[in-house]
Amino acid sequence: MKLYFTGGTDAGLVRSNNQDAHCIDPEGRFFIVADGMGGHAGGQEASAIAVKTIEKYLTDYWDSPKASPWVLEQAIIEANRAILRDQDLHPERADMGTTVVVVIFRPPVTDPNGEPEPWCAHVGDSRLYRLRGSHLVQITEDHTWVNRALRLGNITPEQCRTHPWRHVLSQCLGRRDLQDISVQTVEVLPGDRLLLCSDGLTEEVPDDIIAQTLKKMRASDMVVNSLITIAKERGGRDNITVVALIADMHQ
Repeated sequence: MKLYFTGGTDAGLVRSNNQDAHCIDPEGRFFIVADGMGGHAGGQEASAIAVKTIEKYLTDYWDSPKASPWVLEQAIIEANRAILRDQDLHPERADMGTTVVVVIFRPPVTDPNGEPEPWCAHVGDSRLYRLRGSHLVQITEDHTWVNRALRLGNITPEQCRTHPWRHVLSQCLGRRDLQDISVQTVEVLPGDRLLLCSDGLTEEVPDDIIAQTLKKMRASDMVVNSLITIAKERGGRDNITVVALIADMHQ
């Protein structure tokens, strides 16, 4: 299945630096978005460490006989270890952390020449969406306090969108108690559009506008540029990172 893809990032209109990081494998094998936190330098360092470590791990172990879920989980575990090592070396960054969302297209180990299978892993509230036709689905589930409260029935979806604790993460990289790495297969059909993004996009742009933009923009670079522009027009209060994938569509 042919993929067309583009990524972009912007500091937004309020933050003085960009603590997001992203990576697109030139061969279209994997895609990474990370959103750092923990002070001016700490967040930027944490997201950069995560992306570089995951990129290296996936590259080194791409042809491993291990199954894709194992490879993905170990890549994220290794990224967490790398951030913890940096915290130990630089106590001034002890509170840094980062979210991460990763998508890979990797052939099954039983058929290395077969059709690549899409898998996703994430920690935190950076998201993966899929648009099929006019229907937008959030594939990932935010690791946040409000999402946990929503699942327990303690708050409503409407309250989630404006709750003062909506940015409080229940899990992120850079913590010694990391345990909630979500790994799942992702169904991707010709014509589908995937979107990886940091919450600098989703805090400003509601799902219906994301869906409209994904549907009407013909090329992946147009999607990325348009969504970043819309997020800034609606406030741009945080760093904005977007990676768009279009399956089997002519650009």
